[in-house]
Amino acid sequence: MARVEHFRLSARYNAWMNGRLYDAAATLPEAALVLDRGAFFGSILGTLEHLVVADTLWLKRFAAHPAAAPALAAVTALPDPTSLDQIQFGALSPLRERRDLLDRTIEAFVADLAEADLDRPLAYRNSKGLPFTKDFGALLTHFFNHQTHHRGQVTTLLSQAGVDPGVTDLLLLIPESG
Repeated sequence: MARVEHFRLSARYNAWMNGRLYDAAATLPEAALVLDRGAFFGSILGTLEHLVVADTLWLKRFAAHPAAAPALAAVTALPDPTSLDQIQFGALSPLRERRDLLDRTIEAFVADLAEADLDRPLAYRNSKGLPFTKDFGALLTHFFNHQTHHRGQVTTLLSQAGVDPGVTDLLLLIPESG
């Protein structure tokens, strides 16, 4: 599988899993969603909020890459998050609306990427303003890995709350060969 096809699969998996997690979270009362469960971002909702913040920050950085425009225009118009633990929405329904926008944007963005785009570096500043220039393909790998990492935390938090998020394996989206 070419790298760009891997990222397209990752984007489909990302949207699919986010939909499953938000559906599972929606079965809980608000008090259970905001309950501090000792996770890095506290609660189920706090962890989901962090993913939206981090994805927004990375997509805004990716928008500076020559291959990014115009697919990321919807994200560049969004307000800049102020911190990695910022609570932007405080409730599942409006957070899901933003999550859905981000997921559609991510899928459109990677659909337009060419293999050669992945080898071009991206210059950006992190949340502390420090400058970096890194391999764009490696940054995309980090982007999708970060989402998977925190979604794994959310599945644990959901399980602790008595909600089974179901099968979460990427394997379900990998097509049969031959």
